[in-house]
Amino acid sequence: MEIKISFPGKKRVNAEFNGFVITTDQPPKYGGDGSAPSPFDHFLASIGTCAGIYVLGFCEERKIPTEHISLVQRLEYGKTQDGKTFIEKIVIEIGVPPDFPEKYRNALVKVADQCAVKKTIMHPPTFEIKTTVQ
Repeated sequence: MEIKISFPGKKRVNAEFNGFVITTDQPPKYGGDGSAPSPFDHFLASIGTCAGIYVLGFCEERKIPTEHISLVQRLEYGKTQDGKTFIEKIVIEIGVPPDFPEKYRNALVKVADQCAVKKTIMHPPTFEIKTTVQ
């Protein structure tokens, strides 16, 4: 897969692939216009939406309505010894309605745990960053 990164102006940076454009911007406090989520915000949202697609698929296969199911992702922060803040834990809560089948509650957690984004974070790829003359 190839993703082309472009710079449409100011602090905006876009990713283009497969006919899609993901727009990003920085918040005003970092010199942007706040016109789109930051790249890091997209990264964080990809974790919850990835878990969500697995939950959705699970429910669809079993004909379980999803209109009253929700996922809430929360970040818990820690501090390094030198005082820098970092994300220590990501918690995803799957809210189900009272009539959600009890027998599927643990399975729902297991299926959300299959998220490909989470798995990639747990087993990160190596990175190679280089310049090329175009």
